[in-house]
Amino acid sequence: QVQLVESGGGLVQAGGSLRLSCAASGSIFSSSTMGWYRQAPGKQRELVAGITSGGSTNYADSVKGRFTISRDNAKNTLYLQMNSLKPEDTAVYYCNAGVPTPVGLDFGSWGQGTQVTVSS
Repeated sequence: QVQLVESGGGLVQAGGSLRLSCAASGSIFSSSTMGWYRQAPGKQRELVAGITSGGSTNYADSVKGRFTISRDNAKNTLYLQMNSLKPEDTAVYYCNAGVPTPVGLDFGSWGQGTQVTVSS
């Protein structure tokens, strides 16, 4: 597994922006599929955005056009740029790593989460 530490959360007004970062330990980062998830109170954790080791990205419909996921393999860091934030984006945001193993990707590595609160 890989150690993950998120940062960058906070309180922002609707329409504002935040950039989340996820620092990963170890040399496995560049070959891992990475993702941002979020969990709002009383709701299930959901995938927000993902990026493969090759740089292909996917997004939840609710954030398309507003959020951008990116990675810097030289810094072992994953990012989530969030623009035009809405109150419904309020949640704890988690970083996840899909680490390659001989039998497939192991998605068991999670960060501790960072709180994002969007006020109306």
